[in-house]
Parts: sequence; structure tokens; C-alpha cells
Amino acid sequence: MSTGQTESTTTNSYFSNHDLEAQISHLSSDSGHLVYSVTTSGSENEYIHLDDKKFLKSDMLKAFGDSLTPSHSQRTSHRKFGDPGPIGMCAFALTTFVISLINVEAKGVTTPNVIVGLAFFYGGMTQLLAGMWELASGNTFGAVSLTSYGAYWLSFGAIYVDFFGIVSAYGDNQDELNNALGFYLIGWAIFTLGLTLLTKKCTIPFFGTFFTLEITFWLLAAGKLGPSTNCTKAGGYMGIICALFAWYCAFADLATEDNSYIQVRFIQLAILDLFKKKKK
Repeated sequence: MSTGQTESTTTNSYFSNHDLEAQISHLSSDSGHLVYSVTTSGSENEYIHLDDKKFLKSDMLKAFGDSLTPSHSQRTSHRKFGDPGPIGMCAFALTTFVISLINVEAKGVTTPNVIVGLAFFYGGMTQLLAGMWELASGNTFGAVSLTSYGAYWLSFGAIYVDFFGIVSAYGDNQDELNNALGFYLIGWAIFTLGLTLLTKKCTIPFFGTFFTLEITFWLLAAGKLGPSTNCTKAGGYMGIICALFAWYCAFADLATEDNSYIQVRFIQLAILDLFKKKKK
């Protein structure tokens, strides 16, 4: 991260997670004179200076970012309701955690039908509604991710409901069913890759959620196409890590000085900054 000052001609700028890393000088639209500057300091650039005031970067992230705003996603200035991001992340995390325990065959459990209720009502419907609220609040990334994964869980739950006839359509041909499920998971892996590439300027837990989910989908797909029990178990362990990352993001967004004695930091992802430093 550079500590030097750079100029920006944007007069109506806004804060997002990676914008806090930039050192910006804002210009007046009328006279072109310097109004105020933003610089950083500290061994890890953990402090931000606005004119003569000094703030922790983590506090700025709390104030101007949320759990599902990775980058340039400009939000509406006045929210008419609370942040839907944490409930969406919690719905995703809990459902992912339970199915991942089944995938690793924890306590000998191998039948996944217990996930149907969660997949329909929490991971599915609740997450889908949270995505719609994100859309209303102006967060396109949050809307795309939450509604899509909400739809994923709804479709996943439908596989295990006889009414939809998905499994019965393959009869006794287990190999064909496994291959079809493998293709299904590959499609979601490709979709997740696109979202993961959009989180590289965000926080470590947020990027970690999508990165581990990407690996999870590929491992589960390999487990079906192989078929390979070891790949399925590996995907289960990776899914548990993914769920923990998602819960961390939700807790970090919910915990404030008003409601919790325990607060966690939004840890910034600095991989690209290190790459830029080496390149210079």
C-alpha cells in the first residue's frame, strides 16, 4: 500500500472497502483547490488520516462498508431498513455447515435428507429474500450472490423431494445420476469463480468465503464424477471452512459497541498491494 498522495478528479466520491486503501486528495468542483486529503500511517497502514483527524481503518470499514459490498458497488445514501447482508450470510453459513458435516460423514451420517428443511426455508427462502433486500438497498453484488445461492439451496433441496421426481427420473442408473449432479456442481463452480474474482479487493474473510466455496464446488463435483468418496469428504471439510468464514463476516457486521463486548476486525486483503510494491 502506498503512503504517497494521489489526486482524484471525482468530486462525489464514496467509501467502499478497497477505496479506504487509496490515498486520495479531493478537489473542489468550483475552484479546483484542495479541500482535504486522505493518507495512511502505521506499520500495516492501519490508520487513516482525514485532514488533522486520525481513524482506525477497521472503524472506517465498519462505518462505510458492509458484509456484502466488495468494491465499487455504490449503495443508496439512506437505507429504509436494516442491512440484509448478515442474515443472508448466516443463512448461507448454517446450511453449508450442516451439509458439509454430512459430506465428511461426521458421526456416521451419510443420508443428506435432513438438509431439505434448511435448504428450503433458511438457506433458500431466507437468503433469497435477503438478496431482494440487497437489491432494494442498491447493492448489486449482494443481490446477485444472495439470490443466486438462495436459488441454489432451493434447487438442491428439490433434488431430495420425491414430488419433483428428479432422482427417480434416473431409475437405477446411479452413474448417470452422479454425472448429472457433477455437471450441476460444475455450473455453480464456474458461477462462483466469477464472484470470487470480484472480491479480491475486499476483506480476507469475505474473499475467503467465496474462495473456499469455489474449491468446495470443484471437489464435490469431482466426488460425483469420479466417483470419489475422498473428494466428497475433502469438499465437506472445505465447506466447513467456508461456513466459518461466512459466519465471521456476519458477526463482524453485526457486532457493535452498543450490543457486544466482543468485536472483530475487518481484515483487509493486501495481496494486490504487495504485488504492486514488488512490481515497482
